[in-house]
Amino acid sequence: MADISELEKTIGYSFKNKSLITQAMTHSSYANTHHMKKHSDNERLEFLGDAVLEVVSSEFLYDKFPDYDEGSLSKLRASLVCEPTLSYCTEEIDLEKYILLSDGEEKTGGRKRKSIRSDAMEALIGALFLDGGMEVSKSFILKYILTDIEHKRLYHDCKTALQEVVQSMHKTLHYELVGEEGPDHMKTFYVNALVDDEIIGQGKGNSKKSAEQEAAFQGMKLLKKNI
Repeated sequence: MADISELEKTIGYSFKNKSLITQAMTHSSYANTHHMKKHSDNERLEFLGDAVLEVVSSEFLYDKFPDYDEGSLSKLRASLVCEPTLSYCTEEIDLEKYILLSDGEEKTGGRKRKSIRSDAMEALIGALFLDGGMEVSKSFILKYILTDIEHKRLYHDCKTALQEVVQSMHKTLHYELVGEEGPDHMKTFYVNALVDDEIIGQGKGNSKKSAEQEAAFQGMKLLKKNI
């Protein structure tokens, strides 16, 4: 694991209780294989961080979109705090580098797994809340999660949105698997999104579904630019 102090520098916050940030980065597989005491992994912090994230994002969206009804606000919040979007948010701070995993989880591609990365993000929020209070955790959420909302909403809904746009153009959308590499437990898939026979987006991921999502996201950005 990379030096945890690098993560503190990246997010601009130095923990008073260093054990909290270490716990936030401790996956259950690591705690189990190292026979750590009960509740040493990040699952309880993830539970807390999820609640803090829901409160902060709800307040933010309530203030930012005064014309949205409850259903619209709920849908938008879901797109911003769902597993794929949170995993996407971790890339800005290279969070995956700091996660403690067992050798087995490491070898099976756990560091790239969206569920593990998004859980670590929520655990980090929980740790920030316990160490610095609501204002510190809120500042982090506003800086790294509740930004670039249109792109993140697009990322969440990109396959559905792209299908609707292509249908309105009276054209056909399909996805083509163009390559895969790596052993069975750590495969990377490469997918093109095509409108009729023209490639409009390319994506890669550790599953065909995630590669298609990335290809659709790139395709939507291209189409929106040209509309």
